[in-house]
Amino acid sequence: MAQKKVLGEYLTPAKLARELGESPRTLWRGHQRRVGPPRVRVGRFRFYMRQAVEAWLVTREESGAQPRQLMG
Repeated sequence: MAQKKVLGEYLTPAKLARELGESPRTLWRGHQRRVGPPRVRVGRFRFYMRQAVEAWLVTREESGAQPRQLMG
């Protein structure tokens, strides 16, 4: 039986940034502006839960032809 990792569903800022095509600094700025995805802090480390990021992305959906920046 395969062991389940404690942080298996959590992403580091670097990994999430790669998946979103953004930089870790963009994620940090989004957090500072309170417009980024929710994150968890464990000591000095930050993690993003994949399900929370997916839910956050749904709230960012737009209709219309005007494209906007991810953290816009």
